Amino acid sequence: MFAAVIMASGVTGCTSISYYAQSLEGHVQIMAARRNVGTLIHDPSTPEALRSKLTSASAIRRFATDDLALPENNSYRSYVDIRRDAVTWAVFAAPQLSLAPVTWCFPVFGCVPYRGYFDRKAATESAVELHRQGLDVYVSGVTAYSTLGWSSDPLLSTMLRQDDTYLASLVFHELAHQRVYVNDDSAFNEAFAVAVETTGVRKWLRATGDRAGLRRYEADRKRRVDFLGLVSKTRDELRQVYESSRTSEQMAAAKAAAIDKLRMRYRQMRDKRWAGYRGYDAWFDAPINNAKLAATAVYGERVPAFLRLFDLCSGDYPRFYASVRRIADLPKPSRAKALEVAGTCEQARRPMETGL
Repeated sequence: MFAAVIMASGVTGCTSISYYAQSLEGHVQIMAARRNVGTLIHDPSTPEALRSKLTSASAIRRFATDDLALPENNSYRSYVDIRRDAVTWAVFAAPQLSLAPVTWCFPVFGCVPYRGYFDRKAATESAVELHRQGLDVYVSGVTAYSTLGWSSDPLLSTMLRQDDTYLASLVFHELAHQRVYVNDDSAFNEAFAVAVETTGVRKWLRATGDRAGLRRYEADRKRRVDFLGLVSKTRDELRQVYESSRTSEQMAAAKAAAIDKLRMRYRQMRDKRWAGYRGYDAWFDAPINNAKLAATAVYGERVPAFLRLFDLCSGDYPRFYASVRRIADLPKPSRAKALEVAGTCEQARRPMETGL
């Protein structure tokens, strides 16, 4: 996730100005509260639980640079207790009878399928207004965000809420955005970052000798793949509905039926394939609409292709990043195809070399 932490020069309209203002103010407040991780670790007044977490975070940060070839900079070398459950709230929207997400465009960061708010009330108000316009809306709390290296992003208290594996996944994911980022292609950016996160966590767990942690992580990843498969199947079914000649009323009824079927499929998978694991219950118990399905797809649909490319690069991160960068330089319509057809790590070429 990204925050549009940029000045609002040249932006017109009270809504746009207020949005940029809250983004800038929220980010500046966080940056002003940073404290050096090393200083906190050696400070006798630092609570032991926090010291332990920061010590792990420091080792994870070193691993990111030394073993994953992720940027060597000051990101995630400071800490901020933000004293809330999420650092930002992302608002997604989509038409009621379409899976195409609404996008918003920002200087530097390009167009993305969400708007981020540092204030939950502001996010809720935005969601209400979008719903009033007849759109499906989904609001999600965000644990971490990246400024793509424009500032030294700190570790946040929200990033330390779970175990070290979770922390490592966030650090690797957000630093990956600093390694490769393409304007106006969130699906590409997020899938790439998830691939770096996934392979990086596996490598980190093996390096630390945490076999039990690796088994838990692999089980979690398999469940994630299953979950995304369910969502993808429902999206395919809904796409057929929305592209049909049915009336709006018939489409709405078919949409409701498809979502009911999605919940039924999940319960069957949870109780049989997952042996009762209920970690996704909250997602399915909450309302499901086109905006939520679109938001979920952004983070999952292209991940297998990136993992395949990583294997083609023999797990060599610099080679992998170079290959991803070549694909990123292609026109947007050609990127997905280039990912799918690459036969070697170096096969992806610039447009004039591929004819894509």
